[in-house]
Amino acid sequence: MNAHLFYVEDDESLSFVTRDNLELQGYQLTCCRDGQEALEIIRGRQRSFDLYILDVMLPEVDGFTLAREIRNYDEHAPIIFLTAKSLKEDKIHGLKIGADDYLTKPFSIEELILKIEVFLRRNRVTTPRSPAVHTIGEYEFHYENLALSRGGKSRQLTQREAELLRLLADHKNKLLKRSEILQQVWGKDDYFLGRSLDVFISRLRKYLRQDERVRIENVHGVGFRLTEKH
Repeated sequence: MNAHLFYVEDDESLSFVTRDNLELQGYQLTCCRDGQEALEIIRGRQRSFDLYILDVMLPEVDGFTLAREIRNYDEHAPIIFLTAKSLKEDKIHGLKIGADDYLTKPFSIEELILKIEVFLRRNRVTTPRSPAVHTIGEYEFHYENLALSRGGKSRQLTQREAELLRLLADHKNKLLKRSEILQQVWGKDDYFLGRSLDVFISRLRKYLRQDERVRIENVHGVGFRLTEKH
């Protein structure tokens, strides 16, 4: 079955062009033109979606609010923000909420399609050389299930969180350069994605903090290293 995308955009012309191009790529779409309608669909939970594309500035309910609502029950489906704002604070705010990426308007349809394809492929494909279950101190990390467990309690990770943790776990006790992490997890290396990497590292540290033997070390200006003391 083709991937089903949830697309929220109040600009009628942009919505039409984007929807037309995505449907030509074979995607199914459910579209809304205001945040309240989108919120009702999300809360109704009549079905889940494979990926969410949310405009930030929407009538009634903004995209940030929609993203929070989505993350209340769906912690791993990719969320891409579309924003007319270029302020880095807004982009970092969106990533903190749980979004996986963003595009600043005006954007190219080709770039949006590429991002969608990358996220959906990562959802479906795992790296054969990576073990199915990583042991990280007292934690068990199941990449395919996007689950981090300890003491019988499990936390659901987002796809991007799981990608980053898997990369760190695959190279435990080894220093990974920031540029290498960004290329492998985000697909490119730039300033804003570097800031979002810091946000995701902070999240993972929070998730792993109950085991004092586990640390994600920051080598300033170079990169990060997942360490585990025995």
